[in-house]
Amino acid sequence: MLNPHEKLNPKIFDNDVEQIPIRRGFGEGLLAAGEENERVVGLCADLTESAQMHLFKQKFPERFVEIGIAEQNLVAVASGMAAMGKIPFIASYAMFSPGRNWEQIRTTVCYNNRPVKIAGSHAGVSVGPDGGTHQAIEDIAITRVIPRMVVISPCDAIEAKKATLAIAKTDAPTYLRLAREKTPVITTIDTPFEIGKAQVFWQPITKTPDVGIIATGALVHKAIQVARDLEKEKIAATVLNLSTIKPLDERAILNLAEAAKALVTVEEHQIAGGMGSAIAELIVTKAARPVPIEFVGVRDQFGQSGTPTELVEHFGLGVSGVREAVKKVLQRKVTSV
Repeated sequence: MLNPHEKLNPKIFDNDVEQIPIRRGFGEGLLAAGEENERVVGLCADLTESAQMHLFKQKFPERFVEIGIAEQNLVAVASGMAAMGKIPFIASYAMFSPGRNWEQIRTTVCYNNRPVKIAGSHAGVSVGPDGGTHQAIEDIAITRVIPRMVVISPCDAIEAKKATLAIAKTDAPTYLRLAREKTPVITTIDTPFEIGKAQVFWQPITKTPDVGIIATGALVHKAIQVARDLEKEKIAATVLNLSTIKPLDERAILNLAEAAKALVTVEEHQIAGGMGSAIAELIVTKAARPVPIEFVGVRDQFGQSGTPTELVEHFGLGVSGVREAVKKVLQRKVTSV
């Protein structure tokens, strides 16, 4: 059942559940952060409306800089502004930032520990017809590896707004991963959010979980759908929303691994180096016993053109792919006993 403590959207399984692009939550959060703190500034690389920074630009034109198609300079200017006491938010497509300007992010932002907030929009394969060149499915890997970097992947627009407001109050370099397409609204304004804290969104009614599903970003909704459907087959699942990929909520993950004894990770990203890799690293170093894991993600391929729905299914990231991973990991659990 949906965890009542998290105050989630009661219409989550309805056909008419509201769907909003996650990136819109960032735009609304940036505007609110700017209203709260005049040190907040915005910089963009010629994608102001696509990245939803136009709301901030319209309200605070004197605190907004259009850098143009120069993502490396975008980071360098933001780092300099941060050194002078500003709280810069920069935005572009994730393939270009942090993709194209990774070295500048590493050296001018993280090495110098500047509180630059990097919003990478249009992440994942669900960008759709733009194709493999524009589908950032390596961005979690290249950001979480940098020392001092915080990595956040909101599950819906409401959580994205809360995350944007939260990171505006920290001194840490931060990467905020945003999907382009409309996605179901899972949370509500009353759902708690805290950087570094995972949340149980779905929990079994009467028994300990057979499997723990750890999901992030736009695919959290599909993970919850699978958990609900598995109940009909007497398979108990817990779904953990891992919006903060770095730093990990180690206690929540280890507790789930101990209770469920088998895990499935779900992300719209390459399996190598992604959220699932971070989970595996934690499990092998700190779990009390070995835990079988199946990974739902892109398997060492580039993206390609298609509709968002087609691509999610093609790469095995949809409901059927998550369900198959659950069945596979439970079979491994049985045969390993």
